[in-house]
Amino acid sequence: MNINQFPVQYRTMAALVGASLFLGGCATFSKDGGFGNVQQTTQQHIKQEIAWPKTKDEQHKVNDQINALLQHKLDVESAVQIALLNNKRLQASFYELGISEADVVQAGRLPNPRFSMLYAKNNGEYKIEQAFTFNIFSLITMPKALEIEKRRFEQVQKETALEVLKLANHTRIAYFNAVAATELARYSEQVKESAEASAELARRMYKAGNWNKLELAREQSFYADAALDYANAKNKQVRSYEALSRLLSVPADQMVLAERMPDLPKAVEDLQPFEKVAFENRLDLQATRLQTEAVAKQLGLTKTTRFINVLEIGPARVLEGRRNDPYKKGFEIGFEIPIFDWGTARVAKAEAIYMQAVNETAQVAINAQSEIREAYNIYRTNYDVTKHLRDEIVPIRKKILSENQLRYNGMLTSPFELFGDARAQVASVKNYIEALREFWVADSTLKMSLIGSNSMEGQ
Repeated sequence: MNINQFPVQYRTMAALVGASLFLGGCATFSKDGGFGNVQQTTQQHIKQEIAWPKTKDEQHKVNDQINALLQHKLDVESAVQIALLNNKRLQASFYELGISEADVVQAGRLPNPRFSMLYAKNNGEYKIEQAFTFNIFSLITMPKALEIEKRRFEQVQKETALEVLKLANHTRIAYFNAVAATELARYSEQVKESAEASAELARRMYKAGNWNKLELAREQSFYADAALDYANAKNKQVRSYEALSRLLSVPADQMVLAERMPDLPKAVEDLQPFEKVAFENRLDLQATRLQTEAVAKQLGLTKTTRFINVLEIGPARVLEGRRNDPYKKGFEIGFEIPIFDWGTARVAKAEAIYMQAVNETAQVAINAQSEIREAYNIYRTNYDVTKHLRDEIVPIRKKILSENQLRYNGMLTSPFELFGDARAQVASVKNYIEALREFWVADSTLKMSLIGSNSMEGQ
């Protein structure tokens, strides 16, 4: 049968349905849901891999990889790898990709046609109205709406990559905190043992009548302070392990970390290269720019739909009279008439949102410059302080202790002076460990400042 034999309204409707099917078929889901772009972005900054397991088999493979890493002593890189594979909040953020891609696909699909019917009967008289309508205005707005959602999808990919890199940075900091806390607890225990021995010797000398109450109280006070410091150090060690445990989603008793902090590097980097690449690599700035562009597109869409929000057209037929009377055929068109709402409020709102986004983007750029300068200053200062402690203070304290050890062996000094020098030497080592921890934290923070803002709520 020739299509021209159909009434014109049905041919028109068939053409609209065909266009709907064609345009709707252009919007499909990708194979990886945008995850490949996230992987590509993160691998430019870190060497660890990320995974998004969606099936039991994929999850089993990830679990095997995590268990293999836990069989060995964790360094900072392996700790980061476990966090990127196992952190549940990060896995939850990956599903933002799926949500955003679904919005893209939905924006590329036209709304379904609508069928309406009126049926009335009175003493053998009928009134039947049937209409099959389609929102043809969506044919105009769909390309722009699709472009907006694609930009938002790209923005979500940038934001998701930034979440990955933030987690890596926070894991590094948590790892350094845990290792340093373990070292500090170990040295605090040495100080406590030294103070305990000193206090016990003082008690015996007081009992023998060789010391007075003031000297005894002084040594007992040293021991009390050392015991309190050790208790606080152990508490800090537990807290730091639990903080790392939350990021890795691994129980603290399953983690075996390195026994000491990494050594201080031989040199520091200059600020100039950091400033040069700042705006090329900051993912938060890229995401904010994409958001602003999406808002600009949304503003254009708002102006396009200012007067007519819904325009539906389709074939209709009406029967009035006896049941066997012929139908009256025609079109039904429905649209909003801008009598009360001319759309000016929607346009004004869109323009305000756009200017808000523009100013927020400018502030992100300003903050990026400031954060990099501040992070570099902290990084450089901590390097100099740590190097001074390592090269000057710790060796001097060690030399004093060694000299007093010789003097004690020659009975030229008291054991209490030796105990005091030992405590001072251990205290200088503890200061160095703390400074070394601060340096590695500053190093991680500086690297993160080149990628995006360091804040990460709820991890």
